[in-house]
Amino acid sequence: MTNAVETLEKLERRLTVSFSGDKVREEVEKRLKIQARTAKAPGFRPGKVPMKILERQYGPQIQEEVVNEAVSRAYTSAIEEHNLRVAGYPRFEPKAGGVPDGDVAFSATFEVYPDVQVGDLSGLQIEKVGADVTEKEINRTLDVLRKRQAHYHVRGEQSEHGDGGGGDTAQDSDRLTLDFVGKIDGVEFDGGKATDFVFVLGEGQMLPEFENAARGMKVGETKTFDLSFPENDLGTD
Repeated sequence: MTNAVETLEKLERRLTVSFSGDKVREEVEKRLKIQARTAKAPGFRPGKVPMKILERQYGPQIQEEVVNEAVSRAYTSAIEEHNLRVAGYPRFEPKAGGVPDGDVAFSATFEVYPDVQVGDLSGLQIEKVGADVTEKEINRTLDVLRKRQAHYHVRGEQSEHGDGGGGDTAQDSDRLTLDFVGKIDGVEFDGGKATDFVFVLGEGQMLPEFENAARGMKVGETKTFDLSFPENDLGTD
């Protein structure tokens, strides 16, 4: 087996490996003989199928398996021999030109990890950065965590966490589920329609006009209102 490594550009390398085709043929014949012990074919008893029939029936598949295994072994051996640190999976391609008669050759193109050398760090100065966390910041973080773990329930319906609260109108901190359709000059626009859309009222997840319109609505109620989009959001107001 022979191999050579080329540097293409930056971290890209190409490894060319060739090995004896006779070894491949020997292994194919060996596996065909093993297959012949139990092979079946119309008109022949198991284990009595002629080798020529077996070659036609199983030869291509067995040869592909043998070549793939040989390529894998040769590639792994060459990588270890040249001490290459391969990044990612290589691209394999058969090689035809410049290959001795009877040999099998292929090239593998891949990238390697860069060699990083750390210089002298003895003269560096390290500045320790500290951060003062106030009670206000702690409370704000706790509030965010509480909201992430919140349980929502339909108003008036009993559950293990309560009855969902009283009243029948949408209020801040309620999670709403609604359908909406947006139109410009009476025509629907892309991205302006949703079904079973969910958001928490009063947390700024929607535009102010949208939240103001939703605030105070009842289950089953519909409403039409004007809405101004931020400049350049739709190319128009």
